[in-house]
Amino acid sequence: MKEPKRRFATEAVHAGQEPDPATGAIMTPVYLTSTYVQQGPGQHKGFDYARTVHPTRLALERNLAALEGGRFGLCFSSGMAATSTLIQALESGDHVVAGNDLYGGTYRVFTKVFQRFGLGFSFVDSTDVKSVERALTPKTRLIWIETPSNPMLRITDIRRTAELAHSKGIKLAIDNTFASPALQTPLALGADFVVHSTTKYLGGHSDVVGGCIVTNDEEWHQKLKFLQNAVGAVPGPLDCFLVLRGTKTLPLRMSKHCQNAMAVAEHLLKHPEIAKVHYPGLTQHPGHALARTQMCGFGGMISFELKGDLERAKRMISGTKVFSLAESLGGVESLIGHPASMTHGSIPREERIKYGLVDGLIRLSVGIEDVQDLVEDLDQAIAQSRA
Repeated sequence: MKEPKRRFATEAVHAGQEPDPATGAIMTPVYLTSTYVQQGPGQHKGFDYARTVHPTRLALERNLAALEGGRFGLCFSSGMAATSTLIQALESGDHVVAGNDLYGGTYRVFTKVFQRFGLGFSFVDSTDVKSVERALTPKTRLIWIETPSNPMLRITDIRRTAELAHSKGIKLAIDNTFASPALQTPLALGADFVVHSTTKYLGGHSDVVGGCIVTNDEEWHQKLKFLQNAVGAVPGPLDCFLVLRGTKTLPLRMSKHCQNAMAVAEHLLKHPEIAKVHYPGLTQHPGHALARTQMCGFGGMISFELKGDLERAKRMISGTKVFSLAESLGGVESLIGHPASMTHGSIPREERIKYGLVDGLIRLSVGIEDVQDLVEDLDQAIAQSRA
């Protein structure tokens, strides 16, 4: 008899994990080993060397694949290692079309590393499928999209972009870090690859760095698995354990992140000293209607523009007491940052401004604290930032 399909919250707790056969331990052990004893040359129990395959990592890969609705998962030492591995699967001379609002580290590795090896990149407004189509060339092999994007929270139509890509024989990769599979499953909408920084919502506690790729394509899985082993940017067993621990509470945390972020965004929208708020949960957001069709929640990330000059914005972000001024996102604690000088500092200013990332933009990663404390903290920081 076929077992019924398990729902997301159940998969988050159980997928890829069985009690340890030796002891019955319910938690996946942290196997602190670099190698495995073989019965004879090439005769082993499925594990030979920890860079190639590792039982703690294997459990996490299966868990993340299940959460994204994919067949295959591969884990890496960071989100940038996952990103780089997917690009390394291309050939010199290939071309990539990417959204023009994306993480600064992604822009940096595309333009400062991979361009040196003969890969071409075009950056366009991915919310306009026509713009994506115009950027395609006979050498385009991959479209790379963040949705919601970092830091402007723009929403790209995954289904339409996938249809465009596949009509041209091109693959589509979605960086799903901002949403997490709790809110959005791009493979179900037609994407070929889902990429994550597991450092963020999947880990969820600001205590681990990692990345992953999930796909349904067996041929590409084998290509990427070869690179995972050959290049070797794999996570350690404790890192994998920490992300596995994080995914167990992902549905609960994301629900609270979404609830708090909506309340904070609505408060900022009414604040007389805020010029603009970017949050897809607001009906005023240009991507709101689309987000409702491909997401089941709007996430914990907000960006906004404070009235006044850059110096006032810097005073404001340095004056919070509950929000911590720090890089990264997706942890249980609330963070505040200045993309132009922090997460997106590697993007040339003229490029940032052209795409709408102004110097005064402030980004929030809204945590799971009491929302009234968060609102009051922002209000006092805005008040003390006045010249």
